[in-house]
Amino acid sequence: MKVAVLGAGAIGAYVGAALHRAGAEVHLIARGPHLAAMRQHGVRVRSPRGDFTAHPHATDDPSEVGPVDYVFLGLKANAYAACGPLIAPLLHDSTAVVAAQNGIPWWYFHRHGGPYDGHRVESVDPDGAVSAVLAPERAVGCVVYAATELEGPGVVRHLEGTRFSIGEPDRSRSARCLAFSEAMRAGGLKCPVEPGLRNDIWVKLLGNISFNPISALARATMRQMCLHGGTRRVIEIMMAETLAVAEALGCEVGVSIERRLAGAERVGDHRTSTLQDLERGKPLELDVLLAAVVELAEITGVEVPTLRTVHAISDLLALRSAA
Repeated sequence: MKVAVLGAGAIGAYVGAALHRAGAEVHLIARGPHLAAMRQHGVRVRSPRGDFTAHPHATDDPSEVGPVDYVFLGLKANAYAACGPLIAPLLHDSTAVVAAQNGIPWWYFHRHGGPYDGHRVESVDPDGAVSAVLAPERAVGCVVYAATELEGPGVVRHLEGTRFSIGEPDRSRSARCLAFSEAMRAGGLKCPVEPGLRNDIWVKLLGNISFNPISALARATMRQMCLHGGTRRVIEIMMAETLAVAEALGCEVGVSIERRLAGAERVGDHRTSTLQDLERGKPLELDVLLAAVVELAEITGVEVPTLRTVHAISDLLALRSAA
């Protein structure tokens, strides 16, 4: 199995290191000091499950790699539309793109069935710009339940969680999903193939849609947000509105708001990816989290006043941080 990790940051490098340890041919595509460190020292993983170092090939030039069986997409969703020159050399006719993104993916309604089948979510696929680069037919959805940070160039701190749920848009248990799952499990990760992956998307989104923007606005950790009474209540309301949209689209989340909050509190003083991006001066990945759900609320007729308010304020923060 030949795998390219496009965007080998904290999550991408962690997955690439695990797959390499399992015997897959892995190519990490990154840049800057992080790339230089991985070339010299490999990917150094620091984890409560045990530290290890892997030495997959690392490059900033996808043409060195050539076509692969799988592209594990570790880029932020707001970089997808511009990734064409990077991903094109990695593709052959049957290359699968395993997109490890938060929020609503560009392929969400591809082979969805029902009244929304084929609908394009403008917030995440503006004018079809993402679909033009990443054909929905290539997409394998991936919901990440692992928390990692780059502790330094080439050094991944794994905090908790090893589950990477994957699934086909058409809900089938395809050969490509089963093969990728087996490779991930051989590398020590959990990778269930979920026919109902859209349910997992909403479970993860319950946390991302609330904790991520609030953490950036308040500069707060998961634990701090959970322990502050007023903020916790706002997060509860945002989660309830999100659940209503999910249910209107026929998804069964199956996780209570209190359980989701308890899980977040157990993570402790972890900074969300959005807060980390803000602190590092990177673009904020909010369209696929907030704007997309507000858009889905409009087409389903669900009232989401708190989501709209937080989206308006956090959108201004994103614009100011990008200026």
